[in-house]
Amino acid sequence: MSDWFDRRWLVLTGAGVSTDSGIPDYRGPDAVPRQPMTYQDFIATPAHRQRYWARAHLGWSRMGGAEPNVTHRFLAEHQDRLVGLITQNVDGLHEKAGSLDVVDLHGRLDRVICLDCGDVTSRAEVQARLDALNPGWTDQEVTIAPDGDVDLEDTAGFVVADCTQCGGRLKPDVVFFGESVPKPKVNHCFDLVERAGREGAALVVLGSSLQVMSGLRFVRRAAKDGTEIVIINRGPTRGDELADVRIDDGVAETLQRLSLRAGERLS
Repeated sequence: MSDWFDRRWLVLTGAGVSTDSGIPDYRGPDAVPRQPMTYQDFIATPAHRQRYWARAHLGWSRMGGAEPNVTHRFLAEHQDRLVGLITQNVDGLHEKAGSLDVVDLHGRLDRVICLDCGDVTSRAEVQARLDALNPGWTDQEVTIAPDGDVDLEDTAGFVVADCTQCGGRLKPDVVFFGESVPKPKVNHCFDLVERAGREGAALVVLGSSLQVMSGLRFVRRAAKDGTEIVIINRGPTRGDELADVRIDDGVAETLQRLSLRAGERLS
């Protein structure tokens, strides 16, 4: 049993944590190469927004019912020993499992924001409006893709809902490719990394390939500070050379195994 398992953790989670809840990821060993819509494309034309919402409406009708898995529950049950929990996921499953003070680095799909007036509303409310505007749309059989997307080419005729406050453009309250994470949120995460080092905690990366800089920068800062870094992920990551402990396996399987060694049993 490695001593890092019994210490305090600052946790950074990625898509590999939610795959056990049936949510696919972009970069896992079995992932199909995809080209997600960028923020620049989304704001460019009404046709791009129609395509996005036509697919996302279907995706959320399936993804919105996903339930937390062993990993989410483990972190919620042990949050008293966590310095913090940063997630790159946008599915809200950490909160659904009971974790508090989660830093949703890339936002959450269960919220919708107006790009023109800033009004924020629930995804459930927008889904209900889209259902009314597009009866029968969610009856289609589709393959679920990462981040609430689906494989669907014919999106013509889908009616997009506008902001009820100003008639503006609605967008899920998440960071699209081509957008930046808000600076205050980034600074808060760096503060957590600094605190982890100060308190002798380990930075534990769960289920992230660290391909995007939004997560990798915290691993690099931890390495610079001399903080122990543990990476559990199936397949290589961009942070492997910085890791003190590297476990190439599924997150849930690894936590199950280590918990059993520590005399615990995960539910």
